[in-house]
Amino acid sequence: MAIKKPNAVKRCMGLTCAQPATPEAQQVADEVKLQVEEKEGKKFEVFTAVEFKTQVVAGINYFIKVHVGNEEFLHLQVFKSRPHENKPLSLSSYQSSKTKHDELTYF
Repeated sequence: MAIKKPNAVKRCMGLTCAQPATPEAQQVADEVKLQVEEKEGKKFEVFTAVEFKTQVVAGINYFIKVHVGNEEFLHLQVFKSRPHENKPLSLSSYQSSKTKHDELTYF
């Protein structure tokens, strides 16, 4: 019989399961917004994190679904280094042309 840890984080394919965006997830998205706008070549009036997943690596990878207006969404992959490394957040990758119902997966 397996013993269930009370504060264990539920994992889905190596990532935490999707959860509604928190203020921390919104802050991560906000910090890479300019990087995304530069890559897309446009400004986003709306940039609201709606859900996210995390993956522990040599730091944390955040996978964040962001609403950017109308029915358009982006999926962001953002790397946060360990605190002692004192590095800024880094946009690792992103996917555009996503919809509200597209599943947030590893990419």
